[in-house]
Amino acid sequence: FPPAVFPLSCVVQNYSWGKVGLESEVAKLVASGDPLVQIQPDQPYAELWMGTHPRGDALIRDNRIPQKTLGQWIADNPACLGAKVKDAFQGCLPFLFKVLSVNTALSVQAHPNKELAAKLHTQFPEHYPDGNHKPEMAIALTPFEGMCGFRPVEEIVSFLQNVPELRALIGEVAAEQLERSGSDDPRGVSAALRVCFTRLMKSEKKFFVDQLNMLVKRISQEVAEGKDTSRSNGDLLLRLHSQYPGDIGCFTIYFLNVVRLEPGEAMFLGANEPHAYLHGDCVEIMACSDNTVRAGLTPKFIDVLTLCEMLNYTPAPSSSKIFPAAQSQLDPHVYLYDPPVPDFTIMRIEIPASIKLYLISAMDSASILLVIQGTAVGTSTAAASEMSLHRGSVLFISANESISLHLSSPDGMLLFRACCLL
Repeated sequence: FPPAVFPLSCVVQNYSWGKVGLESEVAKLVASGDPLVQIQPDQPYAELWMGTHPRGDALIRDNRIPQKTLGQWIADNPACLGAKVKDAFQGCLPFLFKVLSVNTALSVQAHPNKELAAKLHTQFPEHYPDGNHKPEMAIALTPFEGMCGFRPVEEIVSFLQNVPELRALIGEVAAEQLERSGSDDPRGVSAALRVCFTRLMKSEKKFFVDQLNMLVKRISQEVAEGKDTSRSNGDLLLRLHSQYPGDIGCFTIYFLNVVRLEPGEAMFLGANEPHAYLHGDCVEIMACSDNTVRAGLTPKFIDVLTLCEMLNYTPAPSSSKIFPAAQSQLDPHVYLYDPPVPDFTIMRIEIPASIKLYLISAMDSASILLVIQGTAVGTSTAAASEMSLHRGSVLFISANESISLHLSSPDGMLLFRACCLL
């Protein structure tokens, strides 16, 4: 039998928004995972891709295996996915697992549902490369900040009353309509919100740049005078404006929740949920797709019409955006993040220092295991030899295979395991 459990060497993406050099969790993981890698101190290390995506197919680090990449290996051995996963996802690994290190904001974006994805892909294949949906989940590794979903209406109304430049862009009629919409009529609220947000996003370039410059000047003056600028969300506005000067995305901070995650906390981004990661490090998992509809904080192609049409305009408090982990009934060291989509689940595995032998249990799905901290020797009947596991190690585990970890670290281990629980 060919080995069914093996280490991977994963692809780094050096997008400009990433943290630089060894500031980046991605760079630190790669450097500990492979001591031969040279980290460039001035290069951004934005994303580590663990999966079979054609733009970042993981390399197999086992010279007994003839296939060079994980994608080729799964294509030749589709049973490794597990019977249900193989049938449900046409013999492909259904998720892409990542680590992100975010220094400057990612674009304001949303991902289409399957129906819209298929339509966009047919109409504009150059911008929408496939017909799949792209739900995502992020779990913080360090304190993590992102925007997600529309704020409660009273918060937006308060900004409309305290930020005259925002009100000027949206216009008096739309602003008053939102102010008058009552909480007893959720459809009316969503309709008013849609009008306000669409008017903002479609405002004339010269007009919004003038208003943005006025706003930045006013807030900078207030900061210089030692005034509190929280009623205009001043700190975040100045930060985003310094990253993306003159970008309409700067105004989205008045509509979208700012969510702060502590390590281990997660947010789930379903279809049509507007979001933008702002700062910090996380593990992320998503369905295999590149479909992103962008509308600001980006030099890339933006599709304002599609975005404003597709968004979910349901206001909700930022606390509701934190996705809870459930402790496993079977193993108290496992915390499950199991979102309302079939494509993926993540397990956070925390092994205390008192445990010297731990079993990574078999399941009916292929999985990818990432070591964040700790060291162990892994043995498996499905692996050709012992595997040394340490910070930055990534393992592919075929369905129905288990691994025994012989721990050797004084402070336990922290692992994340990505899988598909159908």
